[in-house]
Amino acid sequence: MTLIYIILATGLGGLLSVLAAASLTTHVLGRVVHSLVSLSAGVLLGTALLNVLPEAFESAQAPTHELFVTLLAGLLFFFLLEKAELYRHSHHHEGDHPHHDHHHGFDAEQAGAGGWSVLLGDSIHNFMDGVIIAAAFLTDVKLGVVTTLAIVAHEIPQEIGDFIVLLNAGFSRARALLFNALSGLAAVAGGLMGYFAMADLRHLFPYLLVVAASSFIYVAVADLLPQMQRRLAFRETLQQVLWLAAGLSLVLLAGEVLHPH
Repeated sequence: MTLIYIILATGLGGLLSVLAAASLTTHVLGRVVHSLVSLSAGVLLGTALLNVLPEAFESAQAPTHELFVTLLAGLLFFFLLEKAELYRHSHHHEGDHPHHDHHHGFDAEQAGAGGWSVLLGDSIHNFMDGVIIAAAFLTDVKLGVVTTLAIVAHEIPQEIGDFIVLLNAGFSRARALLFNALSGLAAVAGGLMGYFAMADLRHLFPYLLVVAASSFIYVAVADLLPQMQRRLAFRETLQQVLWLAAGLSLVLLAGEVLHPH
């Protein structure tokens, strides 16, 4: 059953993001992405700090000092991956905000000459998400559900952002959806590899959970929160705060319902 849970969980984010992108217009997607960014920031931070890290540190299998070293190494690792353009996040939409930070034609450049780099980076990102989901489910099914919630919350705005970038570069909706769907399958591959490779390595699970938490924290702090720091009207700022609070509340509610401990 654990393997089935992993396959369903890893396929969920890609499926939902493709369905969302296929059912909404580009204008609506551009507006939705901003709200989803705030929501996913709350979910990622809440999951990392309230569920995943406590689970790892409460384990008697790993010294606290080693887990903190792993957390630091994980943050630096994801920073280097992003510097190498193999851990990309796309949450913007050209023209969706009058004060966006990119020059005109930015999206066309991103999805034109660098389009394959974006897709490669997303595939690697999705593959690693799959491994993280597998490790969480192998630790505890309930922790796996909460971890999947965090990844799906981030996966949807990320994939919608990629979809918008490809559309702005002249891709047809069908072709953009196809590339997003294929990229999403990398998460399933990561989940399968994680399940078969780590089933007998349970002593490494606390470290893998810390790496997962470092991924969530890095994405939230280095990518999502900076986007929310732009100077906005009071009403838009309030909406950001409410969506962020909704993400944290969702994590707390899931923890209460699932009773991970």
